[in-house]
Amino acid sequence: MTVHHPNAGQQSARKHTALPKARILIEALPWLTRHHGKTVVIKFGGNAMVDDDLKAAFAQDVVFLRHAGLRPVVVHGGGPQISAQLDRHGLVSEFKAGLRVTTDEAMDVVRMVLAGQVQRELVGLLNRHGPLAVGMTGEDAHLMSATKHFAEIEGERVDIGRVGQITEIDTGAVQALLDDGRIPVVSSIARSADDGHVYNVNADTAAAALAVALGAETLMVLTDVEGLYADWPDSDEVISKLTASQLEKLLPELASGMVPKMEGCLYAVRHGVTNARVLDGRVQHSILLEIFTDEGIGTMVLPDGAVINEDDDTEGKQS
Repeated sequence: MTVHHPNAGQQSARKHTALPKARILIEALPWLTRHHGKTVVIKFGGNAMVDDDLKAAFAQDVVFLRHAGLRPVVVHGGGPQISAQLDRHGLVSEFKAGLRVTTDEAMDVVRMVLAGQVQRELVGLLNRHGPLAVGMTGEDAHLMSATKHFAEIEGERVDIGRVGQITEIDTGAVQALLDDGRIPVVSSIARSADDGHVYNVNADTAAAALAVALGAETLMVLTDVEGLYADWPDSDEVISKLTASQLEKLLPELASGMVPKMEGCLYAVRHGVTNARVLDGRVQHSILLEIFTDEGIGTMVLPDGAVINEDDDTEGKQS
């Protein structure tokens, strides 16, 4: 006589409905193995920085990377928040050559917004998941040193105030945090050893320089577009992969907002970073989709000499 367990059908159904989850986890296994112990520098910006749902998803992604055995470092700017705060203080937002003209008064606001508002919120979101994130600025422990940057407009050097370019990076404090299992969250301001002033530094540039200094495997830059377009505005086809030299040829044709991001990617892969990726920060969990799935999203920049096979994503993802 056969005895049927009353819950046998339920158990079978439960196992069946859980199978897709198992398949998703198994698909991530090669990437988990490949990226384990590697440093990933992520530039946080664009729409992901102002939309509450996207902010929460970003924090989840970064914590997931940390628990999956990677060493994430977050670098952020705060353009929209800075502009809003300058308005409240009655200060005009002016841009020259794509860079914010930063007066002494504006620099006080920039510093306050980046270190006291944007960074604090991001650290708070990450720390909902445990005692992980530690906020710092480029000033802390001489992480970033800068010199005054002059814009070039029609061949002339133009003073745009307290805007800096990075001259040196001391990664000691960041490395110590990573070794302690923390997630450093870095605001893109730096102090000059020459004049002692604090400077506003482009966050894309800062993220790229930090990725190089840390010997990171990957630089990830969140944007408000799907990636680098092949022939914008005539086509919305996204280039999934390209080499440093291919990117260099495209730079003069790019929209001004993409230039610092793509220059950062170019600098990174030419100075030892294995790959640099531009991702659509408007897509929830874009970081996980890029790192842990076969398809990947966005545009990946690889060093010259890398073999690019558009039908096989493993080449670009190898460390």
